[in-house]
Amino acid sequence: MHYQYYCVSPPPEALVLSHTVTVPILTKLKLMLLLGVVLLCNAALAQKKNANYQLHIKRAKGAIKIDGLLDESDWLNADSTGRFYMVLPMDTSYANLNTVVRTAYDDNNFYISAVCYTPTPGYMVESLKRDFSFLKNDNFIFFMDPFDARTDGFTFGANAVGAQWDGIMFEGSKVDLSWDNKWYSVVKNYPDRWVFEAAIPFKSIRYKKGIKEWGINFSRNDLKSTEKSAWAPVPRQFPTAALAYTGTLVWDEAPPVATHNISLIPYALGGITKDFEHNKDAVWRKEIGGDVKIGLTSSLNLDLTVNPDFSQVDVDQQVINLNRYELFFPEKRQFFLENGDLFANFGYADIRPFFSRRVGLNAPIRGGARLTGKIDKNWRVGVMDIQTGQSSSDNLSAQNFGVVTLQRRVFSRSNIGIMFVNKDATGSAPNPDSKGSAYNRNLGVEYNLASSNNQWTGKLLGLKSFSPGVSGHDYVQAANLQYLSKYWTIALQQQYVGRNYNAESGYVPRKGYNKLAPLLQHNFLPKNGIILSHGPQISGTYFFDERYKPTDNETILSYLITFRNRATLTVSGLNDYVKLLQPFDPTNTGKTPLPTGFENHWSTIDIQYASKPQSVFTYLVEAARGGYYDNGTKNTLIGQVGYRFQPYVNLLVNVSYNDLHLPAPYGRNKFWLIGPRADVTFTNTLYFTTFVQYNEQARNMNINSRLQWRYKPASDLFIVYGDNSIPSPFTIKNRQLTIKWTYWCNI
Repeated sequence: MHYQYYCVSPPPEALVLSHTVTVPILTKLKLMLLLGVVLLCNAALAQKKNANYQLHIKRAKGAIKIDGLLDESDWLNADSTGRFYMVLPMDTSYANLNTVVRTAYDDNNFYISAVCYTPTPGYMVESLKRDFSFLKNDNFIFFMDPFDARTDGFTFGANAVGAQWDGIMFEGSKVDLSWDNKWYSVVKNYPDRWVFEAAIPFKSIRYKKGIKEWGINFSRNDLKSTEKSAWAPVPRQFPTAALAYTGTLVWDEAPPVATHNISLIPYALGGITKDFEHNKDAVWRKEIGGDVKIGLTSSLNLDLTVNPDFSQVDVDQQVINLNRYELFFPEKRQFFLENGDLFANFGYADIRPFFSRRVGLNAPIRGGARLTGKIDKNWRVGVMDIQTGQSSSDNLSAQNFGVVTLQRRVFSRSNIGIMFVNKDATGSAPNPDSKGSAYNRNLGVEYNLASSNNQWTGKLLGLKSFSPGVSGHDYVQAANLQYLSKYWTIALQQQYVGRNYNAESGYVPRKGYNKLAPLLQHNFLPKNGIILSHGPQISGTYFFDERYKPTDNETILSYLITFRNRATLTVSGLNDYVKLLQPFDPTNTGKTPLPTGFENHWSTIDIQYASKPQSVFTYLVEAARGGYYDNGTKNTLIGQVGYRFQPYVNLLVNVSYNDLHLPAPYGRNKFWLIGPRADVTFTNTLYFTTFVQYNEQARNMNINSRLQWRYKPASDLFIVYGDNSIPSPFTIKNRQLTIKWTYWCNI
């Protein structure tokens, strides 16, 4: 839906009940939800589903050269996988395309090869750029769970022309591709197959000494045949990344433990920045700093950083902001990513006691340390301490951020976690009239339910904040439960956030509310024809204030269609009611706001179509028409057009148009957001990206160009240019040019 572009959505929102919902009914629903979570603990005790799928790995007797030829005797004698199982379009048979995977190891590396047979010559890919989109590339990816805990791990792979994919896994099937590490791979293409060969240094992954059985699964995506497959079978409603369905990698002896596992990652930077808007002199930048990664054990890692710089990180994608609450933008900085789920995923998407983008947002990070990893199969730990400097421009004192989190695995795949967050001012603000608090602390506990077959998931959450002079209504209580099968998705979520709850280091855009959010969806699965699946979904949100008086709600009735060629069509009807809890300008342009208590009610029709991903020309079109605040109307058009010249150039244009018709003093407001992007990959180590964003609402045009040369694995040279300007009349606001060199050295 169009509203999903505006912020990161929380877990599925659902059917809104009528205004006649009473406190006793809500209380019963809470109790039923909590009871259901507790009762389902028994379901989590079942054994691993694909335990019988085993692949044996043997120590290599000779050297293995990563060249894609697979002519070494160790490959010829290695155990290989059997036939893969189809996941899409059906999950009831073997895959039509044959894929053969073999593994080996020596003292330093884990080796893997995959022969991906194709019925016809050629391939479908976006480009040679790293961390590609899974759905838009022929690819081979594998998912590694060294503790066989089925909750977290690592993923590596490549597309059919050799672009690498690597990420960390969390919450059973989710992948963070921002994570980057040192490994080697080659892809060779032949008329009837393509071959992937890789070496993963043991220093680049975390595992426990002595464990001889790792969870693993292999996934293949082929766009020409629209077939997705996996070695160990995965039901079609789940991603092939679902660790609940991994097979087992059986080692002939315990994997070797990497010794002296220390990585030094220094950087040197030079650049120039010019502020034209305030007519300031150009500022030259000359900085050095870097990170150190120390493997305290094979599964526990210490990250240190001094004067970190993140100038090469991708810029955030802008949005037309018609939201009453703060928008969410994900963390992309490398230092915060390894085992980042321990910190970032505690709570819900809209209730985070810690959000790392708060750290260093308006002040420089001077240094920091992170201890993360697994103590054993059942225990994970995360400890972080970051010190920032003082910021005169934002009147901020130096601050210290400390976070401790501990997670204990229970039953088959569930866990209990605790978190403590501490933010302290470590100096005086430049302006003595600063109103920043001396400290802010949060203490939380959560139980995450995940059944062995992944059909039942849920969470119980409790948080308490501590701030100077604040007491009462300063806690959070929330829970959700979801059932997911081929045919049904049923979910219920409940939240309470006190009006005085304060998470200065977190992301909690809304306070002082109770929320109820059910969801119900049914899938029909035709055995043939052009439609792969279709079905209705009813969902929404229902908000109360702390006294259970209704404030706002949204009800959504949708029909979802997925075609066999993987194109999708969604038709939705939305019904909204909003009673403003604070003044709000519905155009977000600084005009006179509507008053607190102002009631609004409207309906919207929304249609979205996304084309099949296997074409070199792809597109997405979404149109919505309906009401808006103050008896106004809103017409929205969203489009995305992509074209790729395989495998070197990928062009993409995002367009958003909002047309608001409102009474005085707002009148008619038309907002365009146009964002063309060009990715040119000369090789799989040399990339050039230019991203232009024109935001009419913000009266800003942004250009960000980046040349990246990966001269060695995980070592880069960046040249980054950026500027911001006022579109009309065209006026430059600021410009910056940065050259940054990084080097990854393993000791």
